[in-house]
Amino acid sequence: MPTPLDCLCAGIVVADTVCHPIARMPAQGVLIKTDRIEFSIGGCPANVAVDMARIGLKSGISGRVGADLFGREVRNLLNASGVDTSQLETSETTPTSTTFVLNVAGEDRRFIHCVGANAEYDGMHVTEDAIRAAKMLFVGGFCLMDSLTPERTVRLFRCARDNGVLTALNVVLSESTDTMAWLNPVLPWTDYFFCNNDEAERITGQTDSVKQAEALRDLGAKTAIVTQGERGAVLIGPNARLSTGVFPVKTVDATGTGDAFSAGFLYGVLKGKNVAECLKLGTAMGASCVRSMGATTGVFNSAELAEFVLSNHLEIEALEEGRGCGFQPQR
Repeated sequence: MPTPLDCLCAGIVVADTVCHPIARMPAQGVLIKTDRIEFSIGGCPANVAVDMARIGLKSGISGRVGADLFGREVRNLLNASGVDTSQLETSETTPTSTTFVLNVAGEDRRFIHCVGANAEYDGMHVTEDAIRAAKMLFVGGFCLMDSLTPERTVRLFRCARDNGVLTALNVVLSESTDTMAWLNPVLPWTDYFFCNNDEAERITGQTDSVKQAEALRDLGAKTAIVTQGERGAVLIGPNARLSTGVFPVKTVDATGTGDAFSAGFLYGVLKGKNVAECLKLGTAMGASCVRSMGATTGVFNSAELAEFVLSNHLEIEALEEGRGCGFQPQR
């Protein structure tokens, strides 16, 4: 029988190699030093699973890694973090997905990525019993895996909804992604949809985050959450229209911030909190993530999260009811 879980996280699993911020990009043939280079787990569902385990939830991962050094170490790190890896598949022919994250002081991150075994992941090994054993199903990195098609994702989400399991979705968009073809079938089966404002602009054509969230709701998402980096987040759902600021913390590395936000928000959902409290928990987890290098290294544990939320104020504003954004979803 599958392991009972608070959340089964499915999708991309990545081995991240992250450098501490360097002063500048080196010229050709030039070696530049950094204080530290760290290996860590990456990929939205893997990050969310680790962050959830850190704050006391029972999380599991369904994904695919290679039968190589990176794959073995990713599995070891997930196990050590308390994540159930019984549904983590191994490819004997394809390497583990890997990203080199280059941090330059004062600049946005640069990424060099090998898709690897993620290209083979199709979600077909996720059984109804496994979904039924979870309270929530989170699919991360959607649109990046050609094999995890909209039709296969709808199968997972339809099964979840039929069994009373909550669904959550997060995307990673490439330049070639046909966003409407991927999202139109899936968003009507999605309880919580997370994306950043750049991704939301790609999807909706809107530049304002409130209009972006409204448009995502028009596409079918029950609750749409658009993160805006240092400008906070916007949430529009069936009973709430909210925007939030951020907690002021020093940023060392922003890798995994959105995933930490998702983990904290969904932690609140699973604990029966209202949406404002969920936003505060998500924002706090995001703030904890940026304090250290790596996507999951610095995130709060449950006691730290509770103390931080209790001790720090966060501005949360109720948004006025809009007249719509003029967005016409393609069905």
